[in-house]
Amino acid sequence: MRASSGTSISLETAVTELSLAIGQLLRRVRAESNPDELTWSQTVALARLERAAAMTTADLARAESVKPQSMGATLAELERERLVERRPHPTDGRQVLFVLTDKGVEARRKRSAAKQKWLLTAMAKLDPAERQTLMSAVALIKRLGEADS
Repeated sequence: MRASSGTSISLETAVTELSLAIGQLLRRVRAESNPDELTWSQTVALARLERAAAMTTADLARAESVKPQSMGATLAELERERLVERRPHPTDGRQVLFVLTDKGVEARRKRSAAKQKWLLTAMAKLDPAERQTLMSAVALIKRLGEADS
């Protein structure tokens, strides 16, 4: 990797710059794609439920590496907003499953559409060479995400 002055930059500097850039992009995408103004915890819980269809509080907490009490509070707020609802567990009467309501499905759809719209608009402002560079970077970022520690 080369700095603009033609000198090599250190791997540590590259890591810092990449981390900052990814963080900035994630914050922007989150801000632009949050029409319902949900918290990050609420958004993640809805996304998990969308993929899994139904989960217990404990399963959601484990999946997100948070305490069950924290996930319980998140789910309680989502339930108040009528984005999720409780269903009886099919095999264990002591447990409760949480599922997305129609309103929760619509919230996920709106969030996804807003994210897509913002990214399309932002990427349309890049020239073709920049878009090609970005797509090359996507492949590299995927490889980094799949790399072993």
